[in-house]
Amino acid sequence: MSWEETYKIWSEKHDLPADLKADLANMQNDSEREDAFYTPLSFGTAGMRGILGAGINRMNIYTVRQATEGLSQLIDSFNDDAIKARGVAISYDSRHYSQEFAQEAGRVLGAHGIKAFVFESLRPTPELSFAVRHLNTYAGIMITASHNPKNYNGYKIYGEDGGQMPPKESDIITDAIRQVDMFNVPVANLDDLRAKDLYQDLSDDLDQAYLENVKTVSINHELIDTVGRDMKLVYSPLHGTGAMITGQALENAGFKNVLMVPEQKEPNGDFPTVELPNPEDPKALAMGIELAKQEGADVVIAVDPDADRMGTAVRQPSGEYVMLTGNQIGAVLMNYILTAQKEANKLPENGVLVKSIVSSEFAADIAASFGIETINVLTGFKYIAEQIKNYEINHDHTFLFGFEESYGYLVKPFARDKDSVQATILMAEVAAYYKSLGKTVYDGVQELFEKFGYFVENTKSLTFKGIDGKEQIEQLIAKFRQETPKHFGSLNVIKVEDFAAGTETDMQTGAVQKITLPTAEVLKYWLSDGSWVAVRPSGTEPKIKFYVGTKGATSAEADDQLTAIQATIATYL
Repeated sequence: MSWEETYKIWSEKHDLPADLKADLANMQNDSEREDAFYTPLSFGTAGMRGILGAGINRMNIYTVRQATEGLSQLIDSFNDDAIKARGVAISYDSRHYSQEFAQEAGRVLGAHGIKAFVFESLRPTPELSFAVRHLNTYAGIMITASHNPKNYNGYKIYGEDGGQMPPKESDIITDAIRQVDMFNVPVANLDDLRAKDLYQDLSDDLDQAYLENVKTVSINHELIDTVGRDMKLVYSPLHGTGAMITGQALENAGFKNVLMVPEQKEPNGDFPTVELPNPEDPKALAMGIELAKQEGADVVIAVDPDADRMGTAVRQPSGEYVMLTGNQIGAVLMNYILTAQKEANKLPENGVLVKSIVSSEFAADIAASFGIETINVLTGFKYIAEQIKNYEINHDHTFLFGFEESYGYLVKPFARDKDSVQATILMAEVAAYYKSLGKTVYDGVQELFEKFGYFVENTKSLTFKGIDGKEQIEQLIAKFRQETPKHFGSLNVIKVEDFAAGTETDMQTGAVQKITLPTAEVLKYWLSDGSWVAVRPSGTEPKIKFYVGTKGATSAEADDQLTAIQATIATYL
């Protein structure tokens, strides 16, 4: 069906909600209409994410109903009333229509006789992951678009282990979605569902259970009692869900001098004080840094609207604040966990760090210095969750820490997704640790550089929107695959990992080995000095990403290598 035909169907619907009618009326030209109707909103293993509005390529109640119908049909296929009774946990963030989408999902599930456990107000993604495990639900749904602009929202499905839905089940859901007429998805009345005990509002009891688990994140309670109690910490939820839980978690841990950025404390889907509610963006931390300067705080922490990602800025000797990269945060957290556990004689012999293949080797080198193994997995925190599940079954490793360079961290596996609440508690303890030594976190990072080398990483994203965007991305990664680079800058390529083909090729001998990880559209090039380059299309956005990791004896040497490598990448674009 052409986009014109699909648009005509929508424009002739007389029972559309007023906001979607208005959106249709405001579409100024065929280009806008085509983008909204030319293809269904992509639904992958991480769910779906898109611009709010009318159309099959937009986030609205109909695409939410359609996705939930796919999940409902998967649950129906088991023909098991016990699974239906276990039900689905649902949470949502502060974005526009998030609560409405959560309720719509519950109404669709209820029409199938599947119980929905829905948070009575917005809650963080990691608490949703915890809720799935704590309540023993079959699945979970999180309404969020993470750190995207205010005109976006999204929908993520979680499996029964609390990690994002595995590919096998996700593919079944995707196939079902494509067969569903979004305008004819059955929905039940909320009052009727509550009367039948098919729709249960989750309250503070779940918060308390989650917070009890968060207490286990702290390692050195004496350190917090003596130093952390009075240490000044600035925190910002960036108008999202973080304030719902993290303030209490910090107080429970013993951090009593927490300054919440007042202008960013309240949930607000317009995110009025920031261009992007993204803790990777220095602009998003600007207000927090200004407050920290006024108060002399040791560290600034900010999280995205669904509170799964955490970013931080730390004080330098000059009194100015500098943001740490996601890889630097991962390294300093890993170092502290290992140092504190070793000092307490609690470091397990079979401990393991789990990180994504596009994350820095900085934390891995630190782990190796403690005799701790690093396991690399594909991008997507579900793969870290998958490893944790394997360790619980096989008892061959003890999970110590997991992270991705995109500011996602997990300390304790009672949640199975990125958890900024846990990361915030641990980062505060790290700040207290260095303060007890008369240092700052910035000093600590510099010491790690001096010991392990200067690691510098960079990620560049190219966006290709519209009908031709997907094809352009496919052509670009095909070019890298077909015209294999022999060098980046002055560094020779010594090994190529093609995760789509499942092969690792030694460029010097031509020997080919199999890669044991699942297939994924990722190319990774290892260079002669240990630097690396990775090319990967985004799974949730119309982007292709280029990751570069370098290491030098000095910061300047690493920076120079980075510049030379990026210049070679540019010749392919």
